[in-house]
Amino acid sequence: KCGFTKQYAELEKIYKQYKAQGFEILGFPCNDFGGQEPGTNEEIAEFCSLNFGVTFPMFDKVKVLGDDKDSLFELLTNNSVTGKSNIKWNFEKFIIDKEGNVVDRFRSITTPDSKKITSLIEIELSK
Repeated sequence: KCGFTKQYAELEKIYKQYKAQGFEILGFPCNDFGGQEPGTNEEIAEFCSLNFGVTFPMFDKVKVLGDDKDSLFELLTNNSVTGKSNIKWNFEKFIIDKEGNVVDRFRSITTPDSKKITSLIEIELSK
C-alpha cells in the first residue's frame, strides 16, 4: 500500500463536509506506481470502505501513465490550466468546476483537507 493511503480518511471527511452543497469526490485507483494497488476492483473498494469508511464513488482501476492512459487522465494532465505534466504518484488531486473544467491540481503531498484545497472547493461551490 501507498504511504499516502491515509488520505482516504481525509477525502471522506471533506466529502461529508461538502457533499450536501453538490461536491463530489471520484476515486480512481491505479497500479502504475510501484504496483501498490494490486487488488481487484472489488478488493480495493472493500479495503477503502472497511479501513477508511469511504462512501464516495470508487471507479475501476485505470491507467494514468503511458500510451494506454485513460482519456480522462489525458485531459487532466494536459490542459491549458494546469499544463502538461504526468501524474507523479498516487493520490494526486484535481479540482473540476461545475462545468467540467479543470480548475487546479495538487500533488500527493498536499493533504485533501489542506486550506489550499478546502478554500478552492468553497470558492467553486459558491459560484
